[in-house]
Amino acid sequence: MVHLLEEIETYAKEQNVPIMQKDGIDFLTKYIKENQVQTILELGTAIGYSAIKMALVDENITVVTVEKDEAKYQKALENIRKFHLESRIQVYLEDALSFETTDAFDLIFIDAAKSQYISFFERFKKNIKDTGTIVSDNLAFHGLVGTDTTSYSRNVRGLIRKLENYITFLEENKEFETTFLKVGDGIGITKKSK
Repeated sequence: MVHLLEEIETYAKEQNVPIMQKDGIDFLTKYIKENQVQTILELGTAIGYSAIKMALVDENITVVTVEKDEAKYQKALENIRKFHLESRIQVYLEDALSFETTDAFDLIFIDAAKSQYISFFERFKKNIKDTGTIVSDNLAFHGLVGTDTTSYSRNVRGLIRKLENYITFLEENKEFETTFLKVGDGIGITKKSK
C-alpha cells in the first residue's frame, strides 16, 4: 500500500499534478477518522490521491468524486484499481458545476478550480448533512493569499483575489461557521451554524 501511494506522489511531482500537501492530507484523514465520516463528495479528483487516502481511513467510507480533465480522470481510475477501491470510490468525468446529486454527505471536500469555490459551495451546500462538514483546500495558495501580489501574473492575481473573496464569503456567511487552519496549503472547516 505504502509504495503504491509513494508511486502516486512521485508521479504527481514529476507530472506537475497538484495533490494535497502531506500535513494537509494527514490532517484531513485524521479529521475523517475522529468524526466518523462515512460518505464523502470530492470536487476535483485529479489523479485520485486524496480520494484513495480518504477511503483507506475506514472500510465503510464511500467517496463520490468529480473530475473534468479526462487524462486525470483515466489516471485516477487506474490508481483506484491498484488499491481495489472501485466499489467504494465512484469517479465521474464531469464539470463539478454541472454535476447533479441528491445524496447527502458527511463531508464535502472542495479541491477543484480555485476560481469557482463560491459557486461550488453554493451548488453543493444542500448536499451536506446537518452535522456534516465542508472542507476547502488551498486557501493560502502557497502563502500568497493576503500578501502583496503586484509582481505576479494577471492570472495568479485573479486567482488569489477569488480565493480572498471566497474567504470573505465564508467569514460573512450567517448560515455556516468556518474555522481557518494554517495546515497544508490552508484549510477551511465549515459547518452549519447552530
